[in-house]
Amino acid sequence: MTPATHQISLADETATNAFATAMAELLRAGDTILLQGPIGAGKSAFARGVIRARLGRMEDVPSPTFTLVQTYEAPDGDIWHCDLYRLTNPDEVLELGLEEAFQTAICLIEWPDRLGADVPRDALALTFAARADDHLVTVAAPPAWQDRLTGLHV
Repeated sequence: MTPATHQISLADETATNAFATAMAELLRAGDTILLQGPIGAGKSAFARGVIRARLGRMEDVPSPTFTLVQTYEAPDGDIWHCDLYRLTNPDEVLELGLEEAFQTAICLIEWPDRLGADVPRDALALTFAARADDHLVTVAAPPAWQDRLTGLHV
């Protein structure tokens, strides 16, 4: 079945944080969000907002560009923030332990194209694009997400 898509305009960082907070409330263990788009499009800002909302506190959330994976212990389960930009082969994903994390944690994956065939079937895809006056997010929701997203208020 083809994912349902819609677009959201984010005027500034406050709007991005509001969107991230709203999404954070919908997440549960085993959820994966694929964060797509070029450098500077808002992927890391969104992930930072989700992580802080899930933790319920201000937290230093560095980009995992060099570490590849940053994990956070939230009260209701782990959050994995991954930046796969530097991976050169999908086989390297297995070395990171993502296979298990996809089942047990909330996973926020930047540069998900590096996953190859290992993209979780029910992952939610968010494609970010920076425009002159805002950032545009295209949401591609597989059936497993569609009911949860109907109540999303940004």
